[in-house]
Amino acid sequence: MSLNDLDLNVREMKIVHTPVRFYPFIGGVENYVYYSAKELVKLGHDITVICANEPPIKKEGIIDGIKFKRLSYIGKIANTNITPSLPFKLLKEDFDIIHTHIPSPWSADWSNIYSKLKNKPLILTYHNDIIGKGIADYIARFYNASALKSVLNRANKIIITQPNYLKSSPHLDDYSHKIEVIPTGVDIEKFKPLPIKKENNTLFFLSLLDEFHKYKGLDYLLKALVKAKTEIPDVKLIVGGKGALMDHYTGLANEYGLKNNVEFHGFIPDKKIVEYYNKCSVFVLPSISSKQEGFGIVVLEALACETPVISTEIVGAAADVKKSNSGIIIPPKDADVLADAIIEILTNDDESYEMGKRGRVLVEKSYTWYRVAGMMENVYMELMEKNLK
Repeated sequence: MSLNDLDLNVREMKIVHTPVRFYPFIGGVENYVYYSAKELVKLGHDITVICANEPPIKKEGIIDGIKFKRLSYIGKIANTNITPSLPFKLLKEDFDIIHTHIPSPWSADWSNIYSKLKNKPLILTYHNDIIGKGIADYIARFYNASALKSVLNRANKIIITQPNYLKSSPHLDDYSHKIEVIPTGVDIEKFKPLPIKKENNTLFFLSLLDEFHKYKGLDYLLKALVKAKTEIPDVKLIVGGKGALMDHYTGLANEYGLKNNVEFHGFIPDKKIVEYYNKCSVFVLPSISSKQEGFGIVVLEALACETPVISTEIVGAAADVKKSNSGIIIPPKDADVLADAIIEILTNDDESYEMGKRGRVLVEKSYTWYRVAGMMENVYMELMEKNLK
């Protein structure tokens, strides 16, 4: 293939993605790979996803034009599935570019090795830092000081989803020359306004309720609700999601005297989630850790449904939410300020309505997956050109 061939056939790149898991598993990285790959397929590219078989379903096939190969795994380390057959699968795979992800050490490390062995460009999307608690913290520190540096050094391009991550991550300083900022996106055909009435004074929070996701800030939201309740007695918080800390949070709500103000709805099926975004008065994501919050795609999903948001300066869309006045952005770990923001939005129906309208305009302009895929395609083409020289 020559440079002229590439110019004429930009639709023919073979790209392998190596996330730890893939659709129908639901998560930030999984959504990122699924939706961006789907748009890249529409642009004419050949996309293959190689990942762990979780949840256990058909091991090979095609979904929305994306080829997938799911591998058996023997366990997990720090929420990363260990797939012994991954190196053998990558050895047999034909690709022009390999696109891997952090935090997914196992997949990223083998992608690093095979990009070098096959002399193919490596793209790394750095979603967030790898951190842990207790023994997991020591493992994370060791990995960050060794294998992670190898992946970062080898990567031809490092994609981050928000510019603030270059400042907040302690591992990216030396790689600013090869960093590209490409935001995550939202499916505006799926997440959209529905002809249903909003429920007055209703907040919505959505996350897995486990130790790893404590950074989403539900503890602070419950504290804030105590203050907000003094001004708005019928305020109601709907908590979507389940996990090992469900009892902890229900106990905390009862301890704070919020038994009648908080409803835990558990796991919300994908087909119902749009209704929740549409019914609530405001969506709240009070994230507290810039090291763990990669972007906060749920903020975009709520905005796409014309629902105003309250979130912290940590989330990827924070600057645009501020600029467009489609919600309220606050400092992390401040329950009092969070309570004031809740009161402000719930007691101003007209402004809340306009915030929601502006939010939809924002995502249509800046956060479609089509736009994200186009930005990725440009990165791929640039690397292909360099690789052919």
